[in-house]
Amino acid sequence: MLRPLRILLSPPKCPLTRCCSGYVSRMRFVNRLQEDDDACAAALQNGRIFLFHSLSPLLQRTNRGTFRTSALTASDLQPILKNLGSDGSLLKESVLIGCSEQNQAEFCLDVGQLDQAAVEEQCGGTFVDLRKAFFLLKGAEAPLVAKGQALLRWHQTNRFCSATGQPTQRNQAGSHRFCSSSSTTYYPQMSPVVIVLVSDGTRCLLGRQASFPRGLYSALAGFCNMGETLEEALRREVAEEVGLEVQNISYSSSQHWPFPHSSFMVACHASVSPTHSQVDVDHSELEEARWFSLDEITCALQVKAPPRRGDPPVIWLPPPHAVANRLITEWADLQRHGKDGP
Repeated sequence: MLRPLRILLSPPKCPLTRCCSGYVSRMRFVNRLQEDDDACAAALQNGRIFLFHSLSPLLQRTNRGTFRTSALTASDLQPILKNLGSDGSLLKESVLIGCSEQNQAEFCLDVGQLDQAAVEEQCGGTFVDLRKAFFLLKGAEAPLVAKGQALLRWHQTNRFCSATGQPTQRNQAGSHRFCSSSSTTYYPQMSPVVIVLVSDGTRCLLGRQASFPRGLYSALAGFCNMGETLEEALRREVAEEVGLEVQNISYSSSQHWPFPHSSFMVACHASVSPTHSQVDVDHSELEEARWFSLDEITCALQVKAPPRRGDPPVIWLPPPHAVANRLITEWADLQRHGKDGP
């Protein structure tokens, strides 16, 4: 059985009443903006707006050479848009993505119809492909831009009703779209994906697809089929991809993942018997899969950025923001403490 969510078992980091009061007020604020177009339009005028260009987020380089997200206010952005030949209606295409801890509404806006270099010059930043941005951003910034990109992409690909073919209309917050012809309301969706780190007690199994950058390995993952439970999908994917039958499935965590589109990734650990650990790779699914020792994983976790062209070959792993990295780190920590698995 899946273990209880770890967050429910962890002690709060601050007094519960204070945590709940701030969190609850923010969530209720966001909910109000999703339901009240006028309130959302007013919040947009005082909110933070994260720009994207063709789904790539705008980042700024800091004095220390690192990167951070770049947020503008409506008053900052309106003259920039005007200078670039856009009227004020573009600002209304902003999509609500949440609320900061300072109770400031946060929005995202794609300006892909404007010249990219001109926007970058006006805003003092650079539009960076989201996969690369995941290695450049710290803390909660990567999930924030991932959510923004996912919502923007959903609106771009759901402009028409699947039943009638008529245009759909969005509410001000962008939390749903509506077709007046069929009276159908559409909400953003994510596809369920199971991702699993398989262990034989002393080693963990990682694989790579042919499309991965050189040297990148990750945990095994696959989409859930219609009617499957997570456990069934996990067992099937491992059997299909590497010819192993897993046991002792335990839940780790979950994550929204924006690649290739919006996925809801449920991360688990699983084990196989050391006497039945011979890998039989289906090369239509994976380019390679192999077992890694704790020493190999420890070295790979120390690689903080993808190797540059011309660098010697090296094994590297998904960025810290990725749930695959969390699975691998959890396994390595358990190995160092003398345990076989979660």
